[in-house]
Amino acid sequence: MNAPGELNFEEMLRIRLGVLKQDHRDLDYAIHALQESARGDALTLRRLKKQKLALKDQIVKIEDQLIPDIIA
Repeated sequence: MNAPGELNFEEMLRIRLGVLKQDHRDLDYAIHALQESARGDALTLRRLKKQKLALKDQIVKIEDQLIPDIIA
């Protein structure tokens, strides 16, 4: 059993998932703000979108680890 104050693997994954989701939302807001501004730099937008996509891939990977496969 875990000693008080220690997290198991699933708890660590859930915390990491929350952080990644927040980062994903933050990037979404940044992309939206940049698109709305008149000075929207195409290269910066492309980089932010690529970073957002990479975060989404990490989120899906962790969600797959947390949700067991159900074989019917």
